[in-house]
Amino acid sequence: MHKRIEGPVLYLDFDGVLHPDAAYWINGQIVLRCEGRSLFEWAPVLAECLEPYPEVQIVLSTSWVRVLSYNKARAWLPDSLAECVIGATWHSSMNRYWWDGLSRYQQIRLHCMRHGITRWIAIDDDLTGWPDDSREQLVATDSNLGIAAPDVRSLLLRKLEGLWK
Repeated sequence: MHKRIEGPVLYLDFDGVLHPDAAYWINGQIVLRCEGRSLFEWAPVLAECLEPYPEVQIVLSTSWVRVLSYNKARAWLPDSLAECVIGATWHSSMNRYWWDGLSRYQQIRLHCMRHGITRWIAIDDDLTGWPDDSREQLVATDSNLGIAAPDVRSLLLRKLEGLWK
């Protein structure tokens, strides 16, 4: 039996959200191949947006968890965000090949069902498989601009506020 998660949840992708989607696993290291940019450069933007909403719990929906492990992926986040992380959609006991065949939306929905989550939003640049009737829960980002784009930040703030209505 999976633990029921109470309260609002934010499903968080890393690539294309907290930095440009140009991060690669090379010789055992994560390298951002995007000149003039840095890994997690937009994490402070997310932290600032979440500041008025301390009840929001973050679930990592990033492939970093599968590649690195939950603890190592979480450790890349600044403390203010890492302390809000309560889990991940991926778990090492899962079949990797089956998991990789699911869309990000399907991965999130499975997590919601396992944990009884009804109030949630996701920030992601991967829109594949998102049905129209669930787009209201998605904060879609441009892979190169992430949450640094002013319109995305405004949308995130509106959706966060909506979690309490």
